Amino acid sequence: MTKTTYPAGPVLGARALNRATLDRQLLLRPSSMSAGAAVEHLLGLQAQNVKPPYYALAARLDGFVPEELSTLMAGREAVRIVSMRSTIHTHTADDCLTLRPFVQPARDRELTYFRKGLTGVDLDRLAALARDLVEAEPRTMKQLREALSAEWPDADPQSLAVAARCRLPLVQVTPRGLWGRSGQVTLTTAEHWLGRPAQPAPTPDSVVLRYLAAFGPASVKDMQTWAGLTRLRDAFERLRPRLLTFRDEHGVELFDLPDAPRPDPHTPAPPRFLPEFDNLLLSHADRTRVVPAEYWGRSWQGNQAYCTLLVDGFLAGLWKLEQDALVVEPFGTLTTAQRQDVAAEGERMLTTMHPGQSYDIRFGTVVRS
Repeated sequence: MTKTTYPAGPVLGARALNRATLDRQLLLRPSSMSAGAAVEHLLGLQAQNVKPPYYALAARLDGFVPEELSTLMAGREAVRIVSMRSTIHTHTADDCLTLRPFVQPARDRELTYFRKGLTGVDLDRLAALARDLVEAEPRTMKQLREALSAEWPDADPQSLAVAARCRLPLVQVTPRGLWGRSGQVTLTTAEHWLGRPAQPAPTPDSVVLRYLAAFGPASVKDMQTWAGLTRLRDAFERLRPRLLTFRDEHGVELFDLPDAPRPDPHTPAPPRFLPEFDNLLLSHADRTRVVPAEYWGRSWQGNQAYCTLLVDGFLAGLWKLEQDALVVEPFGTLTTAQRQDVAAEGERMLTTMHPGQSYDIRFGTVVRS
């Protein structure tokens, strides 16, 4: 069969891709969206820890208060669940019930890594037993391991719990995830928590369109990286007549929605304080649209990810909140004007997230390696 070739599209440089992505990510200017609308538009927020989704919205929304997301969580309009890339995300209830089925093939693939610890285990029976357990009452992973190990004493306890998480859409119940509240991770099924059944997985084509609206312009590999899935090219090819195509500076084909914003590359991009694991830095195979090559690997060490600072739209440093100070650690030297802009954005973030508390803003030692 002869492979169809298409004319090469216009080239989008790193700054053009940066500004387009920042616009889709609500980071070029504060958005008037509600917290729920933003979580939906962004197809969820990375939520390995409790606080990052709140800081992610603070960086993106005008007038955001943490209680807005917390209220959605308490009202079961938003939930925490393992979805894309086998990581915990905060999703709207509707997306929880559809995007989790969409990425189920990746959860099935993940399960194969634990097959040695599951020898002799009937996975259908395990899923049914685990569902009964967590729907009778929310369970911790420790409780789930112990209950499943009683049924399969020769299996690896951790593998049993992972199998339950892979086979079932397990959500973390509140108060876990509420702003200013504490609570251990306890799990039940999404259907039980939300009081309605899971929905059929959306078509890949429909998710491609949503991904491009939030992360585009993007390549097939970009979306596969975001979703943790493979074999999505067919969906892009079906959509090709409805999409525009471009190339990046390395010749990689990029797809985009015809009416999506692609701002001038010189559009100003104010500083932004992002949480650890922000989806902006994790949702493309080629991250140079946000992460300069010389700073690759600076935002994490081992399994530890750091809160990141954007200056002029690109990764430019780290930040941390200490007892009495917001400490900014740039990777390079900032101009006087840039330091002033960073300080002003830091004050905005602190006022949003910690009203009534007093913090100094300090510029720490420049991180050079």
